[in-house]
Amino acid sequence: MNRKIDSFFVLLTLTGLLFLLFACDSLGTKDSGTSDSMTDSDGNSYNTVTIGTQVWMGANLKTTKFSDGTSIRNVKGGLTWSNLSTPAYCWPDNDSVKYKNVVGALYNWVTVSSGKLCPTGWHVPSKDEFTTLETYLGGYTSGGKLKGTNVNYWGSPLVGATDDTGFSAYSNGLINSAGSFFSPYTERSLLWSSSVDQYGNAFYFQLYFTNTNFDLGTFYGNKTGMGVRCLKN
Repeated sequence: MNRKIDSFFVLLTLTGLLFLLFACDSLGTKDSGTSDSMTDSDGNSYNTVTIGTQVWMGANLKTTKFSDGTSIRNVKGGLTWSNLSTPAYCWPDNDSVKYKNVVGALYNWVTVSSGKLCPTGWHVPSKDEFTTLETYLGGYTSGGKLKGTNVNYWGSPLVGATDDTGFSAYSNGLINSAGSFFSPYTERSLLWSSSVDQYGNAFYFQLYFTNTNFDLGTFYGNKTGMGVRCLKN
């Protein structure tokens, strides 16, 4: 009888240890990965990745239409871009062949703030939602877990890129408020948030090639064109 009881408690202990190991692993970033797929209004398909409690698109948005099917104006820079007060997008260096499928489109803030840019059921993440991502990954220097590892789409040296999460961020540069493209396009990945500061300046999220910092700022201004990574509602 005692042997049966001892065996039962050994089995119970082993089961508990296995449960704890599984639970601990589920709190790390290695549980992240492709969980599904989704499409935008142009019919472009994207993998999705689950990171903690959040489900993200696995690549930057490249749609040329709002979620209601309305076309977004393609503006190729210069004074036309700098004077815009209506929604617009462009491709980095106006080269869709080279950049569309790797880093997506660049959108002005009017487009982002419309609330119709991401597909139905998805939205442009807020500053707080980016902060939630940062906290889950381990803090301010956790950005390397989001950086894609293909060195062809980053500058050198590419520091700390592990892409543990499958987020696969690559450098997309920007078009500035004067309508000029920032070159080279290998230094930074820039993504709009949906939040603004007390002065109405929109926050963006930035990853830089020479560090693993998780930067949120408002420096570039709302007339800038940047990328968008949608988050599931």
